[in-house]
Parts: sequence; structure tokens; C-alpha cells
Amino acid sequence: MRPEVNRFLDSDAVARGAAEALIEKLNVLLPSHEFVHIALTGGTVGIATLARFAELPLAKSLDYSKVHFWWGDERFVNHDSADRNAKQAHDAMFRHLNVDRANIHPFPASDEGEGIDDAATSFASVLASFSTTGTGYPKFDVVLLGMGPDGHIASLFPGKTPPPVGATVFAEHDSPKPPPQRLTLTYEVINAADEVWFTIAGADKAEAVSVAFSDAPESLPVGRVRGTKKTLWFVDETAGATTWGC
Repeated sequence: MRPEVNRFLDSDAVARGAAEALIEKLNVLLPSHEFVHIALTGGTVGIATLARFAELPLAKSLDYSKVHFWWGDERFVNHDSADRNAKQAHDAMFRHLNVDRANIHPFPASDEGEGIDDAATSFASVLASFSTTGTGYPKFDVVLLGMGPDGHIASLFPGKTPPPVGATVFAEHDSPKPPPQRLTLTYEVINAADEVWFTIAGADKAEAVSVAFSDAPESLPVGRVRGTKKTLWFVDETAGATTWGC
């Protein structure tokens, strides 16, 4: 299934476009779903998307009682570290919205009593508790992803051995991008999502975007993931310049 590409002028327009699309998607999902599962992303554009989402008038009136929020990955640092995707998301979005804390599912932090491997095992159990089909993880309606200049997504990096088959949460001990210790959903979980959305901006991403749309996309992690129903790209002019000349 070919991805759908939405092109924007700059990173702020990417964030606004993705935020508006997420509002529209939730409006479609909520009337017909018992639960909705959304995986959020960090990064500059990802956090800007959450901030733009919180600013939309409709965001404050949505019924979030059926919406569960997760993350694609997390830095394994202290719970109050500014590096945490969960803390950045709280500051940008959750503190402005009426979302029950029980519906927000951050990865474990390094100061919560477990080492990274045990934390991965513990969080895999949390994922499994929301599985309704025996897969070991909830069926994600939307997974939001950013992308690094090297083509990594979540904390799945090029040149690294892929997580073992059947794993749902993977402990990355030596990330090429600091901090070194991270927890991430695996390709298996991400690729089971109904929809995968990429939010990409910046000239430093142009080469990796071109690989994702080449004849050999799976040479980078970004080209190894896609939604089962839809894959959406929200990309700005500089990130898309090599691929589309925009």
C-alpha cells in the first residue's frame, strides 16, 4: 500500500497539519471504538505537534475517557528529566487537557527501582494487559513517529541487530544518540498499527526521506515500518527537497 504524503512549507506547518489530522481521526474513532490507542513521539516536531493539538479548540472538549496514550520510545533517565518524551508531552499537551492519568502510559524511568532490562520486561506486561487478541500488545489506531537524520525511528537504529522476534519492548543499551539507554516498541508492534504517521522536517532529514521512498527503503529503519491500513507522511519542503524537489 502506497504511503500518503502531505507536504508543508515548514516545521510549524507540519506540526499544525498533523495536529489537525489527529483531531479529525479521533472524531472518527471515538464513536465507533470501545478504546482508542495512540502512540506519541518525541523530538522537536513531535512535541510541537502535541502543543498545536492542545491549542485546537476541539481538543479541550473531546471525551478522552476511551483514549489511551503511549509512546513509541523513551529515554531511560530519571522520571523528571527534561530528556523524557513523557515530560515534554506533559508540558506541551497533557497539562492543558482533561486526560485521566490512568490513560497515560509512559515507559518506566531509571529512578523507579528497576534496571533497563527488567523495566523492558515490566512494561511488556503492561502492554499485554491491554491486548484483546492475544498478541501481547494493544492494537494501536495511530502510531506517531519522528525520524532522525540517520533514518532511525523510535529507538530502532540503523546498523543495530533488530529486536528478537516476538519481543514487544526492547531495551537499547548503547544508542548512537545520547542518552545511551532507551526503551522502545519493536518493529512488530509498530507494524501491527492501523496507521503509522511520520512527522518530518528539516534539511538534515532529506537524504533519509529519499531512501524511504527509494527502491530499497528497508535499508533504513524508517523504511521498515508501515501501517496495516494507512501510512501518512507529514513532511516539510526542506525534508522533501531531495525526493520531490519541494
